[in-house]
Amino acid sequence: MNIKIDNLNWKILECLQENARTSFADIGRRVGLTPPAVAERVKKMEDLEILEGYMAKVSHAKTGHQLKAIITLRAFMGKLKPFLTIVKSFEEVINCYRITGNENIVMEVVLKDQFHLEKFIDKLIQYGETRTHIILSNVVSNAPILKRGG
Repeated sequence: MNIKIDNLNWKILECLQENARTSFADIGRRVGLTPPAVAERVKKMEDLEILEGYMAKVSHAKTGHQLKAIITLRAFMGKLKPFLTIVKSFEEVINCYRITGNENIVMEVVLKDQFHLEKFIDKLIQYGETRTHIILSNVVSNAPILKRGG
């Protein structure tokens, strides 16, 4: 479904993507609306599922997770469906995508250390061949979705 988003809603979305805790009054001042008008537009965007939710950004390093990695999985024949069911229970996985190409799965994971990584890979190898890429730093993280053109 293609939903038309007007310029004011784009401005509100930009504000919320900068800081989801920004008050409706602050957003209203920035976009030229009253706080109740901002609240109404936000509610409508939530109802239309343009706004899918609000989350806290948590530091993996400061929560005791020394490693952050991207792991790809090329599932063995007959193992993709069982993996898609079990992956939701892996506490290490913070994002998981089913993709096209040689690999079937890309996961973003956080791990306590290299020993934790080794144990996690041992859990995965029954489902397929893995490749691990240790993340050294974030170059772009949670960049806002902006109105392009017009």
